[in-house]
Amino acid sequence: MRHLSRREVLQFAGAAAAFPLGVRAQTPAALNTLRFFPGFQSKRVKTSGAEINLVHAGSGPPLLLMHGAPQTHVSMRLIAPELAKDYTVIVPDLRGYGDSSKPPDGENHANYSKRAMALDQVEVMKSFGFDRFAVVGHDRGGRVGHRLALDHPDQVTRLAVLDIVPTYYLYTHVDIRFIQSYFHWFNNVRAAPGPENDLKAQYEAQKARATNEVQIEYLRTSSDPENIHAMCEDYRAGASIDLEHDAADLSKKIACPLMTLWGLKGPMGRIYDVLAIWKERGVNVTGKGLGGGHNLQEDVPTEVLTELRPFLRT
Repeated sequence: MRHLSRREVLQFAGAAAAFPLGVRAQTPAALNTLRFFPGFQSKRVKTSGAEINLVHAGSGPPLLLMHGAPQTHVSMRLIAPELAKDYTVIVPDLRGYGDSSKPPDGENHANYSKRAMALDQVEVMKSFGFDRFAVVGHDRGGRVGHRLALDHPDQVTRLAVLDIVPTYYLYTHVDIRFIQSYFHWFNNVRAAPGPENDLKAQYEAQKARATNEVQIEYLRTSSDPENIHAMCEDYRAGASIDLEHDAADLSKKIACPLMTLWGLKGPMGRIYDVLAIWKERGVNVTGKGLGGGHNLQEDVPTEVLTELRPFLRT
C-alpha cells in the first residue's frame, strides 16, 4: 500500500472535519460480532478523525474497554457482559483495527499516534453523553489509555492497563530479552510494504487453518491489507511520534487511580518489574500478576474481573 501524499492527507482531514460527531448505522459484517456480546447493541461513531465501530450495553457509570493488537473489540467478549451488569460499557475497535475506519498515515505517522487514538475515544464517549469515564485497556489499548489519561486528565476517572509497561520505557531500555520476546515491535516498524507483505502471508495461512469462531472473526479483519497497514502504522507511530509526545510529558504523572495487571505466564512480568515501572508514571498505582498469558481478559477473565470490580468501585 502506497503512502498518501501530504495533499491527500490534508484533503482527507478537510473531508472528515465536514462531518459532525455522531452515531451511524452499522454494517452487516460488523453487526455479526454481536453474537459474542449478548444483550449489546452495535454502532458507529464519527469522530473528528475516524469512524469508530463499537458495541455497547448496560447502565450506570461509564466504562471504556479497549483491545490490543492484532485483535478487535471481540477480545473483551468474556468480561464486557459481566461489567455491563453494573456499568454502561462501551467497547470500540481502535482506529485502524477491526471494522473502524483506516485514516491515511499522516505526517510522521500522526494519524496513528496514541494521541489521535485517545481523542477518538474522548469523542466516542462524548457522543454517548459522558465527559468523565473509567478506562480499561489491554496491550495497544492500554497505551491509548495511558495517553488518554495524560492528554485528558479531567475525563479519565480510573485507568487499568493490562500486560504492558510504558512505550517510552521499552524503547529506552532495549536489551536482548525485549528483542527476542517482542520481535514484532521491530519487525512491524520497517518501511512499507515489507512487514505488510509478511503479515498478509502469515494471516492468510492462519485463516486457511482456523476452525475456532473467535479466530475466524479476528482473521476476517486482521488479514485485510488496509487493516494490516494500519496496524503497522500504529507500531511505527509508537517508535516515532509517540516517543516525542512521551518524552515531552516525562514530568507528568497519571493523576487518577491506576491499576496494572500482567500475565505471570508471559514475558512481561518475567522481564520487567511492572508495578515499580508504573509507579514512576502515576501518583496512585496498584497492581499484581495474574495466572495467564498476555491476553489476560481472554485467558483468565474471572481473575481479571475479580481485580477490576473493586478497583472500579472505589
